[in-house]
Amino acid sequence: MAEDLHIAKGSKQEQYIALVPQIKGLLEGETDLIANLANIAGALKEQFGWLWVGFYIVREEELVLGPFQGPVACTRIRYGKGVCGTAWKEATTVIVPDVEVFPGHIACSSLSKSEIVVPVIRDKKVKAVLDVDSTALNEFNAVDQKYLEEIIELINWP
Repeated sequence: MAEDLHIAKGSKQEQYIALVPQIKGLLEGETDLIANLANIAGALKEQFGWLWVGFYIVREEELVLGPFQGPVACTRIRYGKGVCGTAWKEATTVIVPDVEVFPGHIACSSLSKSEIVVPVIRDKKVKAVLDVDSTALNEFNAVDQKYLEEIIELINWP
């Protein structure tokens, strides 16, 4: 059984600096992708208390809901649609300070106010996206992008 994460306090950057080695520890020796994605989502949700943290996995021409923490979510997202589909299409991290002004935003929850989506890229293809939603406006910035991209690189994608 995994040990409880040690919840770090301090600035967002200090919290990430404390969390990344804990996530590395969770992933070490575990080869099951779904288990690892679930633990990453759980660790991030526990640390930061965001509304929703989870993965959408590329399945043919759609993103399909994968492991997540938070309220029920949209099950499928089409290529190029919403924030997740845009991050997939552009193969780049997308930060949305206010989801209400993002063209084509897919409102899985009316509580979501801001969002960051980080693509998981392997062999020059997007394999999945990490989607994080917050109830606060302007929640995400370059610090989140840096550390979430670093966390995504820890995933041993088959």
